[in-house]
Amino acid sequence: MALLNILHFPDKRLRCKAKPVEEINDSTRQLVEDMFETMYDAPGIGLAAIQVNIPQRVIVVDVSGDRSRPLALINPEVTVLEGIESMDEGCLSVPGVFEKVERADKITVKALNPHGEEFVMDADGLLAVCIQHEIDHLDGKLFIDYLSELKRQRIRKKLGKQGRRQSGFENRRQVI
Repeated sequence: MALLNILHFPDKRLRCKAKPVEEINDSTRQLVEDMFETMYDAPGIGLAAIQVNIPQRVIVVDVSGDRSRPLALINPEVTVLEGIESMDEGCLSVPGVFEKVERADKITVKALNPHGEEFVMDADGLLAVCIQHEIDHLDGKLFIDYLSELKRQRIRKKLGKQGRRQSGFENRRQVI
């Protein structure tokens, strides 16, 4: 297993759209393992392959708090959205920033697991928010895109200052 480098906003590679995984093989399974290791080390509760500069539709999540419920979704697709949830979100690619975002409270998602088997699952609350957040990454969208332009400018400025003050800035409060 290997730790992967997480891209940080405003890196333009975060705006790329990920491509569907055509064939699930050992390389795909290794990517999933490396993504879990990277996510847990960060620490976070979700990570999309595009965040580690791999433009494939792969996400990993674990909202358990004790690493007991790892979930890998390959080519995930939300098929049902219900309700509205307003929750503070953070992002490993936007370190140290937390803002309220509205998303669907309940979802149904279809995906493949690392063995190539299709599954459908329902999720609500934090898990639903996390999955939506990570799928947004696959489509080149960041949680800050839900914020006002003024807030995005402040975040860009804040991250620019932090990057200049200390290279390799890392904040251990990141969530998603």
